[in-house]
Amino acid sequence: MDLIAQQATADFPNSPRELSWLAFNGRVLQEAADERNPPIERLRFLGIYSNNMDEFFRVRVADVKRRVLLKKYQSDEQEDAEQLLQQIQKVVLALGEQFNKIYLDIQLELRKHNIELIDNHKLTEVQSAWIKDFFRTEVKRHISPMILSSDEVRLARNLEDNTTYLMVEMTGQGKPEYAIVQVPTDEISRFIELPLHLNTRKKNGHYRRQILLLDDIILHCLADLFSGFFAFEQIQGFSLKLTRDAEYNISDTLDQSLIDKMSKGIRQRLQSEPVRLVYDAQMPEQMLKVLNKQLGTSSADSLIPGSRYRNFKDFIGFPNIGHQSLEFPPLPPLPSPEFEAHTTTFDAIRASDILLYYPYHNFGYFTEWVRQASFDPKVTSIKLTMYRVAKHSRVIHSLLDAVRNGKKVTVVVELKARFDEENNINWARRMTDAGIRVVFGLTTLKIHSKLCLISRQEKGKQVRYGHIGTGNFNEKTARIYTDMSLFTCQSDITDEIEQVFEFIEHTYRPFQFKHLIVSPTWSRPRLMSLIQREIDFAISGRKAEIFLKINNLVDHQIVELLYRASQAGVKIRMIIRGMCSLVPGVPGKSQNIKVISVLDRFLEHARVYVFHNGGDTDVYLSSADWMTRNIDQRIEVGVPIYDARIKQQVLNTLDIQWRDNVKARIIDAKQANNYVKRGNKRNNRSQQQIYDYFARLSLIEQAEQDL
Repeated sequence: MDLIAQQATADFPNSPRELSWLAFNGRVLQEAADERNPPIERLRFLGIYSNNMDEFFRVRVADVKRRVLLKKYQSDEQEDAEQLLQQIQKVVLALGEQFNKIYLDIQLELRKHNIELIDNHKLTEVQSAWIKDFFRTEVKRHISPMILSSDEVRLARNLEDNTTYLMVEMTGQGKPEYAIVQVPTDEISRFIELPLHLNTRKKNGHYRRQILLLDDIILHCLADLFSGFFAFEQIQGFSLKLTRDAEYNISDTLDQSLIDKMSKGIRQRLQSEPVRLVYDAQMPEQMLKVLNKQLGTSSADSLIPGSRYRNFKDFIGFPNIGHQSLEFPPLPPLPSPEFEAHTTTFDAIRASDILLYYPYHNFGYFTEWVRQASFDPKVTSIKLTMYRVAKHSRVIHSLLDAVRNGKKVTVVVELKARFDEENNINWARRMTDAGIRVVFGLTTLKIHSKLCLISRQEKGKQVRYGHIGTGNFNEKTARIYTDMSLFTCQSDITDEIEQVFEFIEHTYRPFQFKHLIVSPTWSRPRLMSLIQREIDFAISGRKAEIFLKINNLVDHQIVELLYRASQAGVKIRMIIRGMCSLVPGVPGKSQNIKVISVLDRFLEHARVYVFHNGGDTDVYLSSADWMTRNIDQRIEVGVPIYDARIKQQVLNTLDIQWRDNVKARIIDAKQANNYVKRGNKRNNRSQQQIYDYFARLSLIEQAEQDL
């Protein structure tokens, strides 16, 4: 990580967020390298790293490239952007070298467990025959090559973003012919296990399980694919992947619906400018020249040579065909004693506020709450904000049931949830057709809040039940993201949740929020006021502390205020998963600030703000990171925790994470990602410890209820 450290300190004391993000992905790569992790999980971390890098180029590098192209208007900005782009490329190449070494190391480790990733150069005759038959019966029908000699082919327009392709060269006595073959991973698994009876290798009396990638099956059968159509003496293929700019323009045409505009925007993305071409480093120079000419890549494009396999993101789903010890041991979601103690979810929430911490707790309690609301005779309306949901969402299906049962259902759909636009468009159309009132809000503000509000008639009065969380209503991500959800029927909170829904539709009306922290209008002054209050306590000689758990910290104004807080004597601790432009530990500037990052089997996603407040501690859960976009350009909601029991639970989990000495890294000026030193302390792997903590709480509370 030395190169990252060197580049990250270029703009000290505020590090460029792009380099900080690369340091974060370096931590993902550390997990792949960590031999304490099971080998299958290490391989999956390589997939996560690759997927992250794809998004980094589609969003962040694309933005830097746009700044480079603006040199005509902003010469100073262009010079800085060009330098930053060069720094990014150096770090990416260095990480790529580490990636390749780690991949080879994992392959060797898997071989010790009788699992082997083989390529098409190591096949026996019997295996080769089986593969050719498999190609003819299962693969060939899904492939339609693009022939580059055709004047009708426009390769730059036809290559899909982040899809694995093979560039094929056919040579003979005449001019070489070139073609592009898409690896059809949408139709067939990329990982093909060879039948055991084909494998004659044994270890300790056991057959070695062998996996061949779909890429290699196609490469092995290239001659079968093109024979009869082209005359050639030699044929070879090399992998490549193109990454495009994820930005697109939304037309202001008045006669287009927002859905139509978004659909057009997604199509624009498919034809947007390439920002990265990753290719097999063994690709011949002449073939690479042909490829660059076809794509029209410019000098500012990132041309990155790599290993023979592209699109490693598929390795996120690498199958475990060996012993269960090759994966993380299962952590079954824990029951919630509060929900389990009552007949209905509404009875449970009415009895007390409830905190769920996913994936330690079961996300099914939320889906069950919405399911019960869909047919409960006392429920009159349901309102929900939708940013990212599962492709087959139980939550949305319950809302469809609710409208069929005569409930008033309103769903605020964020169509601009990056890379989930198409899924959200499809759900919006389906919900509209079913009679759900679908609201899109403003085109200038993303709606990122995680709200659900259910109104119920109880004893002649309307009672609202609310949910505010840090993560999406997505059954899939709730199993791998750590997020917190608060369920409450406190009218102070639920009345303001109702106001947020009104604000989304009527932003011109005046609103006041006493309890919730709501972006964009009310968030920045509230956050700065809370930080300033700690500064005032410190100046007056009283104890002053701030404890944050967020994903990203890159807002310049907030960073500068935190620096001033440190100089005033405020003790600041932060757990930041991703980007951090603040540089901690600088004498006279940030000596009172400490930052760690925890990265483990679950993706840390919860946002929690804690302010000491003279001993009367304030704790907030929020959907917002401390980025300018979240504070000023989105609708985000943070909620205070008033229940003393829940507040202590949140504080205890933060304390457990802060004491992590297994998966915590120190964030400092060098961004070297050094692990927190364990010393003579016993191991504290915080995600496991938090699971154990809530398991103990569940047992204690269950025992108290039994009494």
